[in-house]
Amino acid sequence: MEKTFGVSFMPPIITLLTDFGLKDSYVAEMKAVILSLCPEAVIVDISHEVEPFNVKMGAYLLARAAPYFPRGTIHVAVVDPGVGGPRKPLIVEAERGMLVGPDNGLLIPAARKLGLKRIFEIKGEGLLPKRFTETFHGRDIFAPTAALLAKGVSPETLGLEVSSPVEEAFHEASLSNQQVSGEIVYVDRFGNLVTNIDRGLVEALGAGFGSQLKISLEGRSPIKVRFVKSYSEAPRGGLLALIGSWGTLELSANQASASEILKASAGMKILVELA
Repeated sequence: MEKTFGVSFMPPIITLLTDFGLKDSYVAEMKAVILSLCPEAVIVDISHEVEPFNVKMGAYLLARAAPYFPRGTIHVAVVDPGVGGPRKPLIVEAERGMLVGPDNGLLIPAARKLGLKRIFEIKGEGLLPKRFTETFHGRDIFAPTAALLAKGVSPETLGLEVSSPVEEAFHEASLSNQQVSGEIVYVDRFGNLVTNIDRGLVEALGAGFGSQLKISLEGRSPIKVRFVKSYSEAPRGGLLALIGSWGTLELSANQASASEILKASAGMKILVELA
């Protein structure tokens, strides 16, 4: 943060989330375009390891991370199996920032968390660089759009306001007959099975730390798992349940992979009740 005559100025922050991985130069090319147009930008990588074409996973990670950034942050997200097709390139204006990416459900969950205001289809051909292809909108449309927004260009200058964006449907967990039904929505690199069951639903079951939970995964026999505060409360390799860093129930294993132990993956249904 720079100071001039006692006034603090924060440089613009642009985040990137993609399914590009880091083997190729795709991410570097996007950053090069951003820095060429807005050299003062601070670029933060949310993730480039979204599973290829997995829009739902990208939308989930973006919605998790975006609320922690300062007001005014510009989020660029590219998980875009429909690149070059009829889907629209979007700027989404929110109370706490802006999002740039394809109209395929990727942006809207995060935008709602940031206070969704208006949506624009990007039409600023005269302002965007001329090197344009139909296969790399991340570099040729979304990156320069984010850089221009960071320079103070208005969304109205870059696009036309539209409505009815595509939304990624996330299933909501629910409580019925002392049983919570939910879904595994994400598996992190440690093999933790992250669910959409929030703390309130676990408390509504009457579960407290030390309680035994009966867990039924889709197509599997039920298992009993202890609900604990931290991973270390289970023996090494032992299964446990806890409220993870995102405030939802996770099935985990102490220093091991719950995903591998249970042969479980994102998208599986889960039922939870007191044992």
